[in-house]
Amino acid sequence: MTSEHPRRMILTGASRGLGLEFTRYWLAAGHHVFALARSASTSDGLAKLAADHGKALHRFDMTVADEESVTRAGAHIGATWDAADLLLNNAGIYKHKGDTLADLNLDDCLETIKVNTLGPIRMARALRPLLRMGDRPRIINMTSLMGSIADNSSGGSWGYRMSKTALNMASRNMAHELAADGIITVVIHPGWVRTDMGGAAAPLTIQEAVAAMTRAMDNFTIAQGGGFYDRNGEPMPW
Repeated sequence: MTSEHPRRMILTGASRGLGLEFTRYWLAAGHHVFALARSASTSDGLAKLAADHGKALHRFDMTVADEESVTRAGAHIGATWDAADLLLNNAGIYKHKGDTLADLNLDDCLETIKVNTLGPIRMARALRPLLRMGDRPRIINMTSLMGSIADNSSGGSWGYRMSKTALNMASRNMAHELAADGIITVVIHPGWVRTDMGGAAAPLTIQEAVAAMTRAMDNFTIAQGGGFYDRNGEPMPW
């Protein structure tokens, strides 16, 4: 995605980690960005980017787990732009990493699913009209290899694993339904990245992961819709 043709990008979870780096990366490339997060208006990182890039960056407070919040954000974006080219559903939570069947908190599982699975569905529904009008539009849903049934050799992390497996299925459904609109929908696994969620031991920097994923996102075709890919665009096991 080069600055020769500025694109209109929307992402959730934009105030820190991968989301903040995607915002920085896209703005540096000359694109326009709608940065959505619970604390978008008070994020120091987004404030600095706004100072550096002016009207190319729009910030809006929103939580993906709340239907009214997503509806408000969709209306605000629609009043600002007449089209969007990419939606990155990046917002996510990871609760109780070491849970077992005995101590599993089902309320935590439901909260995780509301954010990680239903959040991207809410966003896709709210922004479909804008994406339909976009240039090579695509929806990128941030998943994890932990959502792969084939790769699960250790168990644990019940809520997070289930939320990402369900997101993978939801994305396949999106791909089938939205192909008629010309919207490419995929799930992408960033790898183990040094974020608040990934921890300091992760081998990948945020910058490395974002650069690789951006290249992959730009190259996805409609024939790849519904697929599960790594940060380089290579297929992952379901």
